[in-house]
Amino acid sequence: MIIFLLLLIRLVICQCLSVIFTCTGNSFEVKIEADSSDVTDYVQDDKPRTNIGTKRSLKDRKSTNDGEKQYRCTVCDKRFTRKQYLKIHSRTHTGEHLYSCSQCEKSFSFPNALSLHKNIHTGKYKCTECGKCCENNNALTVHRRSHSRQKPFECTVCSKRFTTSGSLVRHSRIHSGEKPYKCHVCDKVFSESGNLNSHMRVHTGEKPYKCHMCDKAFSHSGSLNTHMSVHAGDKPYKCHVCDKAFSESGHLNRHMRVHTGDKPYKCSLCNKGFSQSSNLQSHVRYVHSNRRPYQCPYCGKMFNTNGGVRRHVHVHTGAKPHSCRHCSDCFMWSGQLKRHLLESHNEGTWLTCNICQKKFSCSRDFKVHVRRHEGVKPYVCSECPKCFCSADDLKSHQLVHSDLRNFACGFCAKSFKRKQDVLRHFKRRACDPVELF
Repeated sequence: MIIFLLLLIRLVICQCLSVIFTCTGNSFEVKIEADSSDVTDYVQDDKPRTNIGTKRSLKDRKSTNDGEKQYRCTVCDKRFTRKQYLKIHSRTHTGEHLYSCSQCEKSFSFPNALSLHKNIHTGKYKCTECGKCCENNNALTVHRRSHSRQKPFECTVCSKRFTTSGSLVRHSRIHSGEKPYKCHVCDKVFSESGNLNSHMRVHTGEKPYKCHMCDKAFSHSGSLNTHMSVHAGDKPYKCHVCDKAFSESGHLNRHMRVHTGDKPYKCSLCNKGFSQSSNLQSHVRYVHSNRRPYQCPYCGKMFNTNGGVRRHVHVHTGAKPHSCRHCSDCFMWSGQLKRHLLESHNEGTWLTCNICQKKFSCSRDFKVHVRRHEGVKPYVCSECPKCFCSADDLKSHQLVHSDLRNFACGFCAKSFKRKQDVLRHFKRRACDPVELF
């Protein structure tokens, strides 16, 4: 009878715990079998792993209570207290979407995310001011703050306020410089795990978010949401100063800095202020960094921003994507169209210098011009004490400290550091094309 009971216990435990038993005499030894598809790294120690299932469960609960995170994601190094949490997290990297919405064909990696999403269709949590439907009551509460302009969370460094505590945590990393999430392909680092996940689509080319009206695809859900407002024409967020309307509350918040002049993002190298963090990042790459990771596919010229490559490619393709709505003229650059509207159709406002009355269509050129009058030179060379009024002046000066020569004469192969040096070379006829043939 005792042997029968032992065999029965063995059968039950095998079915429930999926463990391996080995019989030695009248005793049983239990060994936990390793999962061959496991993608985790465990905390290494010299202790034998012969705990029975109940002890392992207690250990899991103990590690959760103690805050110990022994299960590590091999992609982004994020750690978890339980193995099942890691497996769920891994779907963010694999892009696996098991749960689909029957009403909008949107898919999700987790069932609870689908359940929350369905609340948007039912209208359970609906804003009474703009009609927007939210996933839950907390999301609705946060959304209502965009109408009331309530921002209860304040940064202790720059006093900037936020509608959610998570936004404050992410913002604080701007001051601390913390970027704990690293891309394993190009080593680029990020302050948020979501930004890393979105960045990975740059390498994979994945664009899972498709517009059902025009079939345009996007790599981020936020980009799709912004795009949908183009079709809907919905702009519920209105500026109380100039009545300009926006489709997103974040766009309105950024626009308000035009009126307030607030520039909370300061460059640590030249102390220049910016109204948007993205402008600060572009400034650091363009002015203070020599890194140029973006290459023109036609001529191989390197650029420090992706936008710089896109604008430059128009020189090779001859594309003129900016068309005038009043006439048939088209332009290669948006600045050319803006000047055309001012000169030919009297649309827009000239920026006039109050010292010399010179007019500008570009705000960037206008600001540089005013600095020349005032003698303000915020751009400092990292190699010498020289200062400059504009980023372009600094960029041109830095060639003095470099041996790089990007421009060459097509006849005599003489190389130059600057484009204007090549032009002067031709004007002086320093080399005669006739004599070379």
